Parts: sequence; structure tokens; C-alpha cells
Amino acid sequence: MKVEMKVDYYPGDPGEFVRVDESKCTGCGECAKFCTRNVWVQDGKIFRPKNLKACVECGACWNVCEFDAVIFEEPKGGTGVRFEYG
Repeated sequence: MKVEMKVDYYPGDPGEFVRVDESKCTGCGECAKFCTRNVWVQDGKIFRPKNLKACVECGACWNVCEFDAVIFEEPKGGTGVRFEYG
């Protein structure tokens, strides 16, 4: 039997909890390569998070950025990702 995982968010606005420091981003794209949810997109010479609703807050983008360009914070207002198995 295959178990499917649903990703959803607690009610509320999580705010902008993943951002990019444009002065540090080199455009290497490692954040996008390691993001399994397609949150990161190229915007000119840099990458930035565009699809935050798809983010599962795993922190892979923050972990792989050797230039410290990814700013990863806790979602505001007690919101955040939740997983449901069914």
C-alpha cells in the first residue's frame, strides 16, 4: 500500500521566512538545485524564492549556500509547515 504525504500550512500568514541577500548571491543556483519543491527561481543574475507556499522549511537552500546569501527564519505568527500522512 502506498502512503501519500500531504503538505499544508497552519492557518495564518507565514510571512517572508526565506529571503536572499542580493549583495551576497553569486547566482550559482545551488539553492535551486537542492530545493525539491521548486521554491527558488532565477531572477536576472541571482536566485530568489518565489513559491513560498511550496516550501517545507527543510533548510536545504540555507545549508548549501556557501556564500551565506540565503536568509532562513522561523515563520511568523505560529505558522509553519505540517505534514499529514494518509
